[in-house]
Formats: sequence, structure tokens, C-alpha cells
Amino acid sequence: MSIYVYQTFVIKQDKFKEGIENLKEIQKFRNEQYDHTVEILSPITGADHTYGLLSKYEGLAEMELQDKKMFDDENYLKIIGDFFLKHIAEGSMHTQIFRSLHEKKNS
Repeated sequence: MSIYVYQTFVIKQDKFKEGIENLKEIQKFRNEQYDHTVEILSPITGADHTYGLLSKYEGLAEMELQDKKMFDDENYLKIIGDFFLKHIAEGSMHTQIFRSLHEKKNS
């Protein structure tokens, strides 16, 4: 079963351009360096500066492994640290984890 991590956050208006550039850097780094995919979601409705990341993993164990690798990586910590400290509104990060439903095969 696939695992999806859905994170939303508000990018500061006065740091919008830099925030989007930083977000693209995070996406590129994670897609190239780790065994999962990350997509940036931009708003169509709702609050204009609320963006999201959708990460897809092969399973819970893979999610845990990739997270450990990311948070042991000094280069990733620098990229993500800048994002959290400089570009998003404090307290706006919201994370949800979903899994895909397992479909039974008919005998």
C-alpha cells in the first residue's frame, strides 16, 4: 500500500518569491536524492498563499527510512531549515498521512 504525506502551509507574502524558489529546491532535492516522489500543490480555491507538498512512499517502513535519511542529511536540513524559518508563517504547517486502500482480488 502506498503512503501519502500531505502537508499544507502558508507562505509569507513578503517572502513569496523566495519561498516558491525554496519550495522548488526542496522538491528537486528530494526527488533526486531519495526514494519517494514529491509534488508541489498550488491553490486554486481557498487562501491564496496556502501551498502544499504531496509525498508518495511505497509503504510506512519506506517512509520512516526516507525520513531518517533526510534528517541525517546536512544539505537537506539547510534547505528545509531556511524554508521553515524564513518563508512560511509560524504555526501554519499541517501534516496528514494517508494510505491507499488495498483492493481485494476476486477469486
